[in-house]
Amino acid sequence: MGLQTTRERNTEKIIQFSVYMENKAGRLLDLVRLLTSGGVDIVSFTILDSVDAAVIRLVVDDPESARSLLHEHHIAFNESTLVAVELPQSADDLRKLLATLLQAEINIYFSYPLITRPYGKAVLALRVEDDELASSVLIRNQFRVLSQKDISR
Repeated sequence: MGLQTTRERNTEKIIQFSVYMENKAGRLLDLVRLLTSGGVDIVSFTILDSVDAAVIRLVVDDPESARSLLHEHHIAFNESTLVAVELPQSADDLRKLLATLLQAEINIYFSYPLITRPYGKAVLALRVEDDELASSVLIRNQFRVLSQKDISR
């Protein structure tokens, strides 16, 4: 895929939902059941827990439907955007990715992998201080940056 095509496709940012729930057995399964029963597939997730509460960060294939379901069921959440970047097959790709962001002085707040592989390659979701700059720098350095359309059905 050419550089211009990648830029054109990267118009719809990837949305991450941070869902706040009790840190109690079965709550993640409840959330997954709610979303999947509404036709929403989870593309990626990570959990941050404490004694009393958990924050489930997740990326879905249909953010509009997920947002509606969470509102409808009075589940506390907020949204942020992520940069999702494809990692080619080389063992050195993660180092190159991190070096590229460091050289541009872009901080990474957190990261986690996507469960799905939209184009058959590993994908890393990154929460960075500046999505636009990170995407631009990564594309200039020949990384494929994915959009919400790339991970949706």
